Amino acid sequence: MDLAHGHFGEFGGQYVPEALMGACAELSVAFHDAWSDQEFRDEFSHVLAEFGGRPTPISYCARLSQETGLEVWLKREDLAHTGSHKINNVVGQALLTARMGKKRMIAETGAGQHGVASATAAARFGLECTVFMGEVDTIRQSLNVFRMELLGATVVPVLSGSKTLKDAVNEAMREWVTCVDDTHYCLGSVMGPHPFPEMVRTFQSVIGVESRRQMLDIAGGLPDVVIACVGGGSNAAGIFSGFEKDASVKLVGVEAAGGAAVSNGKPGILHGMRTYILDDADGQIIEAHSISAGLDYPGVGPEHAAWSSTGRADYSTAHDDEVLDAVVKLSQLEGIIPALESAHAIAYVLREAGRELPRGSRVLVNLSGRGDKDVAQIREVLAAR
Repeated sequence: MDLAHGHFGEFGGQYVPEALMGACAELSVAFHDAWSDQEFRDEFSHVLAEFGGRPTPISYCARLSQETGLEVWLKREDLAHTGSHKINNVVGQALLTARMGKKRMIAETGAGQHGVASATAAARFGLECTVFMGEVDTIRQSLNVFRMELLGATVVPVLSGSKTLKDAVNEAMREWVTCVDDTHYCLGSVMGPHPFPEMVRTFQSVIGVESRRQMLDIAGGLPDVVIACVGGGSNAAGIFSGFEKDASVKLVGVEAAGGAAVSNGKPGILHGMRTYILDDADGQIIEAHSISAGLDYPGVGPEHAAWSSTGRADYSTAHDDEVLDAVVKLSQLEGIIPALESAHAIAYVLREAGRELPRGSRVLVNLSGRGDKDVAQIREVLAAR
């Protein structure tokens, strides 16, 4: 991987307007300088420990294991502050924003979890915060909109395109062009132009580092399979990074069946990166669909594209009905209500137990977020079944 130039094999890169080349170059230098500074890394770890709730535990799912014939463990990112893995990345980027002498962060959000985490970190470090969110997502995630506003952020509904995550990214990047001198774009996933994919994965790698140690210490050995949901792919990249060099560990990313850029897409350019994208014969982006607002993205992080192309990770899909069934199953068997995004990974476990996942396999699932934000939507959809 040529990370010096932001490439993961043939994927990645920096396809941005000339007006953003300087900002990306500045950010790359600032990030690499910060990450090579032990003081910065110590502060990052300290804030995640005393504010972010790290380390998060792993939980053995006795009843789910009995039902599936597997040994199922969960990495509990749902127990991190703000309710998901997103806090890891935004703490790092907020510290970097302050280090660069900038006073404001902007962010995009789909399900609202990155927006909430960004607003939280901005409040913690005294930064201004503006969050762009597709109008459709502001409606289905209205609780998270209120949380962001309560934390002091300004939420800007995006009315263009499909009014979802893709369009929120578009608006955030347009805004960044106009205010790079005093504003940092806190991108929420392992996507976008260099250095964002590398930077976000680096901040999220704390998940993989903890998971590997915990599996050895608590579960008694490495997992046979590590499974995580994939939209842009930051939670998956974070946990996969801890096991990437372990040849015995299979890595599985689970996309929303209504999108699935890895499973159904082809190489192309989107949001400043070369990756797998969903487009039509004329090269126009096809809108993705998912019951989860965080996975309806028509692309994927370039490192995931590279992992798929080399065979290091496998990618599958889960349909909305399977996801809803997984929410109910995990809730009633283990007393844990997962986010709709995370439930895609659980759905894969339920469907593939005894098939792609041989009986007795030790399986680690990244439970990337809790389902509090989704319960109103879940109640409505289940009632309509």
